[in-house]
Amino acid sequence: LGQKIKIRPAREALILHRLVARHKGPFPKRELVRIWRELIVATLSFEGPFSVAVHMPEFGSGYWDLARDQYGSFTPMTGHASPRRVIEAVRSQEATVGIVPLPAQDETDPWWPYLATTSPDAPRVVARLPFAGPGNGRDADLNGLVICPLAAEPTGRDRSLIAIEAGDDIALASLGPALAEAGLPVTFTAQSDAEQAPGTRLYLAEVDDFAGEDDRRIIRYLDAAGSTVTRVVGLGSYAVPLTPEQLAPPPAKKKPVRKKAPRRKAARS
Repeated sequence: LGQKIKIRPAREALILHRLVARHKGPFPKRELVRIWRELIVATLSFEGPFSVAVHMPEFGSGYWDLARDQYGSFTPMTGHASPRRVIEAVRSQEATVGIVPLPAQDETDPWWPYLATTSPDAPRVVARLPFAGPGNGRDADLNGLVICPLAAEPTGRDRSLIAIEAGDDIALASLGPALAEAGLPVTFTAQSDAEQAPGTRLYLAEVDDFAGEDDRRIIRYLDAAGSTVTRVVGLGSYAVPLTPEQLAPPPAKKKPVRKKAPRRKAARS
């Protein structure tokens, strides 16, 4: 316990965004990103132990593939049957980072409420996978989130997750507009049916921007919500992954068209 975490997910994302933006050659950009990911993770071995806890449902190995593509072919990884067990492994520093599914609506036991704490060892969302498009794993359409007890850092192209605890039931359909009114554009909302405390409910919102807990827009939302909302907890943020357009090969250069030289008229004898 007490190991210092060396990774900087926001800085890594910025490096890869710049790398792809300036790359002009024919070498495929996805493979270029994969090579750099291996290099980034390899340097972590100089800093100390680094390992990954991966959610492994009973059927499918998609999250394992996501973890390997992001954190290297030789990084120690362990599989866990539930996202909650992944959270516990990261919290206790059995693993440096964890891979969990994207939140979904109507989940019977969502994992994100276990992050809704101000404890200093609480994991936070730090990245979204895949970062450079789907690989050749069997579950090519699968997406996941990376969690680690790190403070969020902005990259200029971020999405944030916030948990909202309310003393009264909030209509999920009204949550997005209320946050948008405060200046927080929302891309996804969900709720947990389990009570966090007697008479309270927890709601999740994904914001299409970087939003820390001291963000003025969150304070504005709290002021507008009044006593209905008891607290807002930031669950982390991630840099938006590279798009298919960013990963597309550069346009082929057009070959210059050579003009035919005019025919010379035969000289008269």
